[in-house]
Amino acid sequence: MTDQEMTVAGLRAQVAEFVSAREWEPFHSPKNLSMALSIEAAELMEDFQWISMEESSQTSADPAKLAAVGEELADVLCYALALANALEIDVATTLAAKMKKNVIKYPVEEYRGRYGPEDPAGA
Repeated sequence: MTDQEMTVAGLRAQVAEFVSAREWEPFHSPKNLSMALSIEAAELMEDFQWISMEESSQTSADPAKLAAVGEELADVLCYALALANALEIDVATTLAAKMKKNVIKYPVEEYRGRYGPEDPAGA
C-alpha cells in the first residue's frame, strides 16, 4: 500500500499485530520503546555520517542507499507507532496540535528561507 492508500490507524494496526503475534507487549514499555526509537534514529543518522549536505540530498539517486535509508526510517516509524500504541496517543491529533504550536513558534515572516529569525540589530 502507498501513503495515499494507508491510514495512520492502519499503520498502527500493522505494528500492533506484529507485536501481539510475538507476545512482545511486556517488553514494550514506554521507556524501552523510547530508547529503541532513539537507537533506530541514530542508525538512520549513520547513513548520512561523513557525507556532505549535497551528497545527502542525492540519496534518492542511489537505489541501494535509498533502500537502506528507507529501512532505517521504517524502523523509526515502527517504534514511534509502537510508542503511540503503548501510550494510546492519537498520532494525527497530537501532530496537528504540535503543528499549531510550531506555526506560532516559527512565524513565516521571520523564518522563511532561514533556520532562525533575523538578528534584531540588523547585523
